[in-house]
Amino acid sequence: MAKAISWRFIATITGAAIVFFLTGEFEDAGKFIFLDIFLKLAFYYGHERAWTMVEWGYSEEPLTP
Repeated sequence: MAKAISWRFIATITGAAIVFFLTGEFEDAGKFIFLDIFLKLAFYYGHERAWTMVEWGYSEEPLTP
């Protein structure tokens, strides 16, 4: 969990730095941070929910060697 959280922090700060260097505005970088966290969380949740509906790849019978 710590690894995942630290990676999200690095990725979000990197994106905010890019926005700041492109626009020169701290406010825009702050907006990016807010949107990045919440949109990626929402998209990840939706992605996982969609994949729970996929039926192919599941076996009804246990695999035996």
